[in-house]
Amino acid sequence: MTTPQPHFTLNNGVELPQIGFGVYQTPPEETADAVQTALETGYRHIDTAAAYGNEKGVGEALKRSGLARSDVFLETKVWVVDYGYDQTLHAFEKSVAKLGVDQIDLLILHQAYPKYFDKTIQAYKALETLLADGKVRAIGVSNFLPVRLERLLAETDVVPAVNQIEVHPYTQQRELQDFNREHGIITQAWSPIGGLRTYSDGDTPLTNDTIAAIGKAHGKTPAQVMLRWHIQEGRQVIPKSVRPARIAENFDVFDFELSAEEITRIDSLEQGMTMVPDELDLDAFGIEVPEA
Repeated sequence: MTTPQPHFTLNNGVELPQIGFGVYQTPPEETADAVQTALETGYRHIDTAAAYGNEKGVGEALKRSGLARSDVFLETKVWVVDYGYDQTLHAFEKSVAKLGVDQIDLLILHQAYPKYFDKTIQAYKALETLLADGKVRAIGVSNFLPVRLERLLAETDVVPAVNQIEVHPYTQQRELQDFNREHGIITQAWSPIGGLRTYSDGDTPLTNDTIAAIGKAHGKTPAQVMLRWHIQEGRQVIPKSVRPARIAENFDVFDFELSAEEITRIDSLEQGMTMVPDELDLDAFGIEVPEA
């Protein structure tokens, strides 16, 4: 039996497992098997998104698992084409139908959409309605910079429970993390081991000598060191893989602790390589979210 993992408590009292399983870029035909493996390993938080096109696979894995619905924390995201009050309410209906559930534990906006920020605000107000109606247990955002969060907080009533952003040793976004913390917003780290970015010199956090040395001292891999670093600094993490061995490795981070000196050494690896979400041409993505 896998030892139950610790949880973070969101700003509305809902508990979120410290480590989740992500399915970004996981092919729809591989999603059910990958999520099933994760659930068998002990993960109890699954993070998906309407734009990933694999919510049905997540739902299939949940069905196969035999686990009670209350045992698995499901998170998904509304894509920008479904922003707007009524559109976002319908986006929820599409997601629950694909996931095969009645309630979503955490529903978030996938991206700030500066070009249509009024629609972004209306989308968030729809999340507030879903929360008030008990159709979701918590709401939040992803890839929101402080300037966007400030406007959101000024024009809505519910403080986001999470802001899911890119964080790893080379891209730490400390100013944004500080803003989140000051407002009681949990930082969720996507790409927590830095595997989604291409570096010109071929170096990555996974091949960094400092991280490797810390891992060697603990008998852990660089990925495990980074995931532990996130957890000890108060971030929730969402690693991803379709390989059973790597899925298990990423979950095996609760039996060691980094020293303050080791954490400082990892903190010092910041390279300021932040992807600025506001600069993305979201219209060019061409992502449509079909009906269930």
